[in-house]
Order: sequence, then structure tokens, then C-alpha cells
Amino acid sequence: QVQVVESGGGLVQPGGSLRLSCAASGSMFSIYGMGWYRQAPGKQRELVATLISGGTTNYTDSVLGRFIISGDVAKETVYLQMNSLNPEDTAVYYCAARPKYGRDYWGQGTQVTVSS
Repeated sequence: QVQVVESGGGLVQPGGSLRLSCAASGSMFSIYGMGWYRQAPGKQRELVATLISGGTTNYTDSVLGRFIISGDVAKETVYLQMNSLNPEDTAVYYCAARPKYGRDYWGQGTQVTVSS
């Protein structure tokens, strides 16, 4: 059984920062990567950033230069540093862990609200 848990969400003013944390527990046998996704009300879930074992990162264009993904995929730990937040970043943020084979594992989500 694999469990994925996110934390660090909350209410922040425009221009502010938050750091999200994610940790997985339970053996996945072999992990490929981890990532962050978000879903705003009335919108589809979208990829935010991914971190692949070995250190390769990928970001959606809207967060480039503002968000940084980091962590240790082998230890099944990942972070998302979010800077210069704007109201369009408001969403439920989900962490996912992807094995080399098999199903992805998802966390419960953590709410990020950017508002004055």
C-alpha cells in the first residue's frame, strides 16, 4: 500500500509565497518520478511541475520562473516552492508519484488560495 500526503497549502496574498511538501510511503518497487498538479473550480486538472529520478524537471509555461520543484524522488519526497503567486494560481494542488510500471498514486490535495 502506497500513501501520498501533501501539506503546506493555505491562504496567501497576491505576490506572496508558499511551499508545498509531499511524501510517499510504502514500497513502489521502482519509482520513475513525482509531480504536482492543480485543479481550479470549473477547470480541468493540469500539470504544474514534474521531477524525474535523476533530477530532470519540467514546468508548465504559466509557472516558469515562479515555481520550483525539488526533492528526492528515490526517497519519494518532493516540494513545490511557489513564488509571486497570483489569484490564477488558486486551486487544489495534488501530488502524484509515478512508478516505472503500474498505476500512479495520488495525494488528497491541499488548497491554495491567493487573495487579498
